[in-house]
Amino acid sequence: MSAVAELAVPRAEAIARLNDALRKQGVGGTIMVTRGVRAITGYNSPELAEALAAFGAFDADNDPHGERDFGDLTLWGQDMFWKIDYYDADFRFGSDDPADANKTRRVLTVMLKGEW
Repeated sequence: MSAVAELAVPRAEAIARLNDALRKQGVGGTIMVTRGVRAITGYNSPELAEALAAFGAFDADNDPHGERDFGDLTLWGQDMFWKIDYYDADFRFGSDDPADANKTRRVLTVMLKGEW
């Protein structure tokens, strides 16, 4: 095995790292919050950002592909989901290669469970 092959990151981990950058630092995509979440009494966007960054409860049920693209939170007494979708550069279609940051536009959406 060559040194280059040993350094290659598996596809799922490459996607997960890009997803983590969006979720934890808000870079590499867009974060959307639904109207339902914004209407919660006590809604606080910095607190939501902190909860997203701290999320680490990935398991086989919510992360079967190892991409760290889905999770659930409870904040301000409300149960929520967050998910990351992958789009092409024009936001018209799904991305052909979510592991390629140059071809993919990420959108992390936070929603109430009832909005799923």
